[in-house]
Amino acid sequence: MSLAANSSKLHTKILYPGTFDPITNGHVDLVTRATKLFDEVVIAVASGHHKKPLFNFEERVDMVETVFADLPQVSVVGFEGLLVDFMREKNATAVLRGLRAMSDFEYEFQLANMNRELDENFEAVFLTPSQSYSFISSTMIREIAKLGGDVTKFVPKCVAEAFTQKLDIK
Repeated sequence: MSLAANSSKLHTKILYPGTFDPITNGHVDLVTRATKLFDEVVIAVASGHHKKPLFNFEERVDMVETVFADLPQVSVVGFEGLLVDFMREKNATAVLRGLRAMSDFEYEFQLANMNRELDENFEAVFLTPSQSYSFISSTMIREIAKLGGDVTKFVPKCVAEAFTQKLDIK
């Protein structure tokens, strides 16, 4: 490949939206693998408009920023509103979605098709987590923590510490 052809390579940016309440090792796995496929990964922390998050918006953004502080190609932003509008605003190449099970696929498939109806340029990229993270969900992690269970092997250290503070766990 000539130098001229190489210098005109398209910069790829993937947007990874979610509430991240909290961010789990499964999310970290997907982001880490996405950095090998895309030049830039933008983690878009949703305000949680249709969910009632345990951690407030600022806490969730802070945790995600802490987790990825050592990866310069990863940035963290907050967002609300339609994903297709935010994707356009950020000039993202595609949206990253994780699939743990067939039930995830059905929901994400419908969501991707709806977003494509709203914007014909919408593209979704689906990644499956490593097998060791395939059963982890933020919902399950919150429940385990609320009931006093140990979540340290499922979440980054800063998240486990945040649970301890939030839930006053000894």
